[in-house]
Amino acid sequence: MSNIQNLNKKLAEQGLERLKPSGSTRTEVDNTLPLTVGLVQINNSFSGQNYLPYAAGLLQSYTQKHARHLERYSFQLPVYSRVPVETAVERLLGADVIGFSVYVWNIRISLEIAKRIKAQRPETLIVFGGPQVPDRAEEFLRQNPFIDIACHGEGEQVFLSILENFPSATWENVQSVSYLSAGTFINNPRAERMRDITMVPSPYLSGIFEPLMQANPDERWLILWETNRGCPFQCTFCDWGSATAAKVSQFDIERLLREVDWFAEKKIEFIFTCDANYGMLARDFDITQYVVDTKQRLGYPRALSVQNTKNGTERAYKVQKLLSDAGLNKGVALSLQSVDPETLKAIKRDNISTKSYQELQRRFTRDRVETYSDLILGLPGETYDSFAEGISSVIENGQHNRIQFNNLSILPNAEMGDPEYQKKYGMEIIETEIINIHGSLSETREEILEMQQLVVATAAMPREDWVKTRTLCWMTAFLHFDKVLQIPLILVHETSSISYRDLFEAFLNADEERFPVVTQIRNFFIDKARDIQNGGAEYCHSAEWLDIFWPADEYVLIKLCKEETLHGFYAEAEQLLVDFMKSKFADLPRELLHEAVELNHKLIKLPFQKQDLEFETSHNLWEFYQRALVGETTPLEKKPVINRINRTKITYNSWDDWCREVIWYGNKKGAYLYGNETAEREIAGHY
Repeated sequence: MSNIQNLNKKLAEQGLERLKPSGSTRTEVDNTLPLTVGLVQINNSFSGQNYLPYAAGLLQSYTQKHARHLERYSFQLPVYSRVPVETAVERLLGADVIGFSVYVWNIRISLEIAKRIKAQRPETLIVFGGPQVPDRAEEFLRQNPFIDIACHGEGEQVFLSILENFPSATWENVQSVSYLSAGTFINNPRAERMRDITMVPSPYLSGIFEPLMQANPDERWLILWETNRGCPFQCTFCDWGSATAAKVSQFDIERLLREVDWFAEKKIEFIFTCDANYGMLARDFDITQYVVDTKQRLGYPRALSVQNTKNGTERAYKVQKLLSDAGLNKGVALSLQSVDPETLKAIKRDNISTKSYQELQRRFTRDRVETYSDLILGLPGETYDSFAEGISSVIENGQHNRIQFNNLSILPNAEMGDPEYQKKYGMEIIETEIINIHGSLSETREEILEMQQLVVATAAMPREDWVKTRTLCWMTAFLHFDKVLQIPLILVHETSSISYRDLFEAFLNADEERFPVVTQIRNFFIDKARDIQNGGAEYCHSAEWLDIFWPADEYVLIKLCKEETLHGFYAEAEQLLVDFMKSKFADLPRELLHEAVELNHKLIKLPFQKQDLEFETSHNLWEFYQRALVGETTPLEKKPVINRINRTKITYNSWDDWCREVIWYGNKKGAYLYGNETAEREIAGHY
């Protein structure tokens, strides 16, 4: 049934005159008839909080400013969170046109909602846009025939053009859309990007979200915020640069400052900045300063999360330092992804300076600003050896807080989504369910599961090498970034010049009979890596431990503590390090290594601790360790030192509290160790 027939049916039901064909080949349609518009942008919730649907708000605000007949359009409240499919369908059934904004985390539920709406009300025009709509859309449309139009690129102008041409269904003059016409695939030419994005009104300042917020007074809203649009880089794993053709456009600064005022007025705690390279523009420091001043004046916002500019500059450093000093970030993300030159070339990232990242790392470390580095496992050209060397170099450059080891996921509109690209680099891809780190099991019991395409092997990193690399990542995280063995590892590295790679691999190669606890940890990591290769979840679920999904390294740490095998691990770890250092002819007194292992063991936070602890060391181990963390050196001095370990300042009276506050919340900050407040004080008396 055509749109004309559907509209005539609707008009007849209302007792109105039917539309009549003209003498031409096209039907005359009154495109000023009232039109009800539905919008769907389903975002993930975090700790019970939801994002305001920014993309949907942009479509509505642009339409209401630029439509030829504004009075024609009536917008429903948008669907913004993962509600039951039938609930979403009921809310949307009255709409004539429904626009869906889709990405990897909402594509399947969006498709199911659209499918059911089309089945119940075929005359509804279903429009899909967003990064998950493939640029090569023919297969996508044929697999999902309930979708009438697929939009590509920026959506504001395209969506308004669709609305203005409804119900005549004359899409041939609408740029940047694909559709099926009598079974034939039509792909219209792409529109140029907007030269002036200030044409798009702010959905915050124009009152778009006021009805939604009033209808949901108990929501604690999160914010998506654009200060500019575009990316000058073309990393092959990312759809950001390819989608925006490298040009960066800016919203005017007065608008942005007024939006910050709006966020504070609405008591918004968390803002996620959508800019691809925040800190790249000169004005970014001024914008950040205004956010800082607003927080100091009004108490909000409380956090501003940004994607740091790819090439580190003095401005980027100052922006991040400002955010850190104001308590607006939880750490600076340094998105290296790889440090291997051949890999960086393969992913078109060789124009991004690794030296800039290293310099930023050193400066932030020196200034006590917490950072974490991103590395992606399974990139084209990356081998086990190059990745292992990369881990070692990043730590040796001063990253002792956290490396996030991300599995490579394929996005449809990234260059890496091209089958020819995948073939060139021998990429083996599996489909697996999307599981959020520390996500609850209830999230996976949704009626519609979202899936992702994970790379689990390449020509340069065959399947067993991928397993070995993934295992190394978890072992590194467990030993070093979960702070389980960080003190002795830093001691050995700094005094013996043994690489961190060699130290971590010593645990991967531990003898099964002599080191059964270490072997169990290694085998658990290997089994989990193979499970992922076979389509299993990226994380480990525990019904007992908060009923959430844990990274494998954290899961193992909880298991050791809960099952009281942590002591056995430390005994094995000490002996393993002694044996390994002998094999390397490293000269470190056994007693000093023993004290470092013991100090680390006693500093690990545990539940049910009721007393502080004193532990004597023969050297200034704590001072040596603390200086190394910030890139400084201090000589190891033989002098008795009492370490007063503060176990009672903050106590954990249940395993749940400990799991949540230490292991989960401490993930980014690495807050796994107790305070050691008087470590530098020598023992009183004569020695």
